[in-house]
Amino acid sequence: MKKIYVYLAALSIICLAGCKKHDYAEGTLSPIIAVVDVKALYKGSDVTLNADNLSGAKEIVGVVISNAASGNSPAGILVVQNNRRNAIRGIALDIGAAAAGYAPGDSVMVQVTGATLTKVNGSMRLKGLAEGAITKLASNKAITVQAVPSGRIIASPDVYESTLVTISSAIAEPEPQPGETYAGNKTINDGFGRVVLHTETAASFSAAQLPFSANFTGIPFTNITAADTSIQLWPRTIDDMFALAVIKPSPVIVAGYLTDPTGGDANQEYIQLMATRDIDFAVTNFSIVTCNNAGTNPAPANGWAVGAARSYKINLTSGTVKKGQFFYVGGNKNIWGAGSTDISAANWISSTQYSTVDGAGFGTATANLLANSGNVAGIAVFAGITVDASTVPLDLIMYGGSGTVYAPGPPEIGYRITNTDYYSTINPVTRENQAFYGGGTNKTKLTLPATGNFSQLGGVYDAITGRWTTGRTVTSIPLTKTSALTVIEVGTGFTSVQN
Repeated sequence: MKKIYVYLAALSIICLAGCKKHDYAEGTLSPIIAVVDVKALYKGSDVTLNADNLSGAKEIVGVVISNAASGNSPAGILVVQNNRRNAIRGIALDIGAAAAGYAPGDSVMVQVTGATLTKVNGSMRLKGLAEGAITKLASNKAITVQAVPSGRIIASPDVYESTLVTISSAIAEPEPQPGETYAGNKTINDGFGRVVLHTETAASFSAAQLPFSANFTGIPFTNITAADTSIQLWPRTIDDMFALAVIKPSPVIVAGYLTDPTGGDANQEYIQLMATRDIDFAVTNFSIVTCNNAGTNPAPANGWAVGAARSYKINLTSGTVKKGQFFYVGGNKNIWGAGSTDISAANWISSTQYSTVDGAGFGTATANLLANSGNVAGIAVFAGITVDASTVPLDLIMYGGSGTVYAPGPPEIGYRITNTDYYSTINPVTRENQAFYGGGTNKTKLTLPATGNFSQLGGVYDAITGRWTTGRTVTSIPLTKTSALTVIEVGTGFTSVQN
């Protein structure tokens, strides 16, 4: 034991000597601080930045995202964005006329010691920067653009203000009149909230025609005044707007689903849908396809038509439904499994014994039409009863976990998407085509349903424009064996159709 103690002691001495020799025990604080850390210093009142509150740092680095030359940037403001500590943040620098000397993509270093962190109309900025505080390091650097739903910006303005974002698949409200331009404040709505699109009269693109629907890119600023409380999105040039083609409305939309009834799932799961126009299914056929990707699976080359245990098709070829009316597709007509309330009085377009009957064209009999755990699953609506690898759905939702359901190829394979409240066939950032779930920005999935609950998809669909004026969100509705049909059909926030 003595020999061991002597050895450890000697080893400790060697380590200490080595550390001292190479200065391993001594650290040098970085002179650079992340914007996210600078902004965190603001606690409701002005803060003068110094070595103490900057933890020894004295400068920030970033890329210029504002464009003073276009005329649509707050006067005297230079906006810089960086991505440090895995956080994309931006800050507005109040530097007066000098802001005109910088262009988007300029890489800069900013000495911030002595500057004041403040808010103007609710939007954070740095003022009182010393003359010569900004050093240009390079030009034409890449700028990161985030695709962000408006609701997220509204909920967390300090996170997204002074960064470059795209609000995708938004519409102007009200619909622009012929000859209406960008100039002034225009309301845009992507289905998850409304923000103000702000264009100065002197902006180079102020006289351009305002599109009805577009992906709108710009810099968000909070605007709190006596007359207004809003998030304003300031586009930089006309190229920040990407007009979208008119979307053809879907006659059928997904409104809810039950994935985990009490007792066994076989023939007890169902999907709630809504018609956006009057439909006679004997005249105009549709089909519903569900996908279940349990286990580790490759991306399906045949997409929704993969069949076997992964997808199941139900044809809708009889019955009628009125515009704005719910209807149902699934197994037995009970609200929450065997022995629960009989809801056969509801409008059932298809009641299929899916645990013993194969799908219509593809899909083997299954005890689980709808996954209630595991990898990502989905529900899609199709026009007609022919579905193959190239068929594009009218509406869809995806929910659940992850799993391998997309391969970029070439050729790309997976589950095709369409333009909905959650998915877009045009990448809002790169403006390239993206046709599959999992590709580009099409990665949104709803949460797995809570055990035994009905998943209600509340939202408002415009049957004329084909847009969701209020995007679908999931509300879990607890059910019992005696729950009434009204529990899943009536209430604030339920899916509705407007025109």
